Parts: sequence; C-alpha cells; structure tokens
Amino acid sequence: TPLPAARLAALDAIVPAAPARLPLMEAHGRFLAGGIVASRALPGCDNSAMDGWAVRAEETRGANRDRPARLRIVDTVYAGHLPRRALQPGEAARVFTGAPLSPGADAVVRQEAARPTDDGTHVDVFVCVDPGHDLRRAGEEVMPGTALFPAGQRVDATVLGVLASLGEDTALVRPAPRVAVVATGDELVAPGQPAAPHQVFESNRVLVAALAREAGADVTHLARSRDDDAELHAQLEKLAPQVDVLITTGGASVGDKDCVKRVLTRMGARFLVDGVALKPGKPVAVARLGSTAVVVLPGNPGAATVAFDQFARPLLFKHQGVLEQRRVTRARLSEPRHKQAGLTYLVTVAALEAREGSAEPWARLRPQGAGQILQNVAARGWAVLPAGRADFAEGESVDVQLFEQPDFLPVEAA
Repeated sequence: TPLPAARLAALDAIVPAAPARLPLMEAHGRFLAGGIVASRALPGCDNSAMDGWAVRAEETRGANRDRPARLRIVDTVYAGHLPRRALQPGEAARVFTGAPLSPGADAVVRQEAARPTDDGTHVDVFVCVDPGHDLRRAGEEVMPGTALFPAGQRVDATVLGVLASLGEDTALVRPAPRVAVVATGDELVAPGQPAAPHQVFESNRVLVAALAREAGADVTHLARSRDDDAELHAQLEKLAPQVDVLITTGGASVGDKDCVKRVLTRMGARFLVDGVALKPGKPVAVARLGSTAVVVLPGNPGAATVAFDQFARPLLFKHQGVLEQRRVTRARLSEPRHKQAGLTYLVTVAALEAREGSAEPWARLRPQGAGQILQNVAARGWAVLPAGRADFAEGESVDVQLFEQPDFLPVEAA
C-alpha cells in the first residue's frame, strides 16, 4: 500500500478515548477534550506592579528631587489584603507588588523614587507620574469570557499555570492510551545477560516503549516471546484485552520464523494495513484484535523506529483526540541518493545547514539502514524521497518533515 493511503487506513484502528476530568497535575501532558474560556478576569482587580506608593497622579505634577511632592501616609496595603480606606487629596498609601489599588488612587510611584519623612507621617515623591503608571489593570491580560485554549491543546506547564490562575483544579482531557510492547525473536538476549556473537541484545522493547511514552502513552506491559506460535498466541491473548494499543516488534515479514501476522490472523485480527511501500519499515502492519489496535513493527531497530513514527505514533495521538501536524520545509539534498522507485524512502536528516547563495537549507543526511539505530540520534526530521523515482541528485529540493514543534488538531476538526 502506498504510504499516504496506508497511514489513512491505519487510523481506523482506533477511536478517541472518552474524555475524563483529572486533577491538574494528572492532566499534565494530556490534550484538552474541550475548549477553555476564562471564568474571571486576570488580574482580578487593579493592583500594583511594584513595591511603592499609591498616589493620585495629578498630585505628583512637577515633582523632582529639589521640589518633591509631600503626601500624607494613610494606609499600608499588602498583596491579598484590601485597602482600609480611599485616598483623599494630599494622601498616599504604602503598597506592595500585587496589592489592590486604593480607591481614589490612579498610579503607583516605585519605592526608590520616594522617601518617607523621618517621623513616618508623610512621603516625599521625587518624580512626576502619569495615571496608570506601574499599575496592572483588572482584566488587562484576560477578560471574563475570553477563549483561551481550543480542544486539542496540549496541557503543558504554562497551560496548567493559566488554569490554576483561573481557579480551576481539574481539566477535561483525553486519557493516555494504555500500551503493551511485545518483542519477538529466538536471537534476543536481555540486556545485562551474557550473549554469544550470534545473539542480539534486545533493545526494541526499551526503544518502542520510550517512543510510546514520548507520544503520551502509558506503557503498562513489556513482554518477550520466542519465535513460537503457541507462546506468542498466549502472550497476545493475555495482553490484548488489557490495553488500547498492542505493539509487536520482530517476526513481521514472511520468513518461516516470522509468526506474528500468522498468529494474529488465527486469532481473528482484522488487518487494515499489511505491508507498505516504505523504506525502512516495509513489513509494518496495523490490525484490530477485538477492541485493541495492534501495530506490527519490523524487528530491525531502524525500521522499527520509522514504522512506529508513521503508524503507531498517529494511533496513540488519535486515542488522545488529536492528529499531529508536523512542519514541513523544503531543503536541498547534501548528497545524491539512489532508491527503489516503487517505495517512499524516509531518510534521517542530521542537520539543516545554510549555504551561501542558497535560499533553501541543505539537508545533511545520515546513512540509512533497517538495522541501524544510531542514525536517529538527535535527528532533525525525515527527508522524504517519494515513490515513482529511483534517483535523486545532490542539491535537489525535497520535503523534510521536522520533528520539533508540531501542531495538534482535534480529530473532529481535521
């Protein structure tokens, strides 16, 4: 299946989770299930932006070091406390940052521009200020009824801070998808155990679980199976009912020992995607097993990374009610590339470099191999070499899917 059609078909394997109202800290990292409208003004009242003196601005007119304006001190107001009285002509109130503005005052003189008299009854103001000086007006940041965040907004630290400042202690979000990862292969040895040269330290469970967590998932189970139909069947049968998404690695192709698709078929799985015109990651498959979405990844870590990115990651985000929209830029290839004409290649971009005389950046590529894992460390994105051609020249412009700063659209709006 061509890559764009396969990605679209795979999304049918899952539906967004029902919204849940969670305490703010538990909502951290989730996506809003509905828009947020301000329930109150921010700030809630006119208040001082500085430690200083609340004054009537007109009474500071012409004030300077030689001829200060002398005002009688009638109140001290702290943040979280109300003024005891309104200011009358010739009066000032000591105020601190965040303190409500005394009625009758319309400006604040910061404390370094004034000095109390020795007896503490008056304050000498050495500057002239305009109305509104060093004040934060009620609602200057947010007015009640202002639309703040749309559905699909990721709840990061700043969003949490805004919600808390509005008095919210919960947020309506989509819960994290529960994920199980099963690595298959007779050749696998657990890290930390001795391995012979013909054996492979099993890295995919850690790799795929971490990729899933980076996409917002709660990885609840990690398992391993030999290339044995009965053992794999038992693992899948046990894990599938407990999770929203089940991801396998290895055993995805058509060799004698590649049993994952065979076992899933016997279990009644309905395949939506089975093989994609993609490199690396061609054997990837997506299926439904009962109510669980299943993603079958190749065993080679480089291929597993690309296939996860293109198929498992979108499913995990859709469960959370959003579709990821990556930024795409045009860039020139730093070297020529030959490929199979019928496949789309996703090639790791190590860096985007400016070159004199070129309006477009140059994509510095890394060697690409299904079994390589270092190629994706600190990568900037994928250079997309589309199907239909075999040769791409150095300096040719292609699309680059950037990993950083994606946008997220609510599923309903996509």
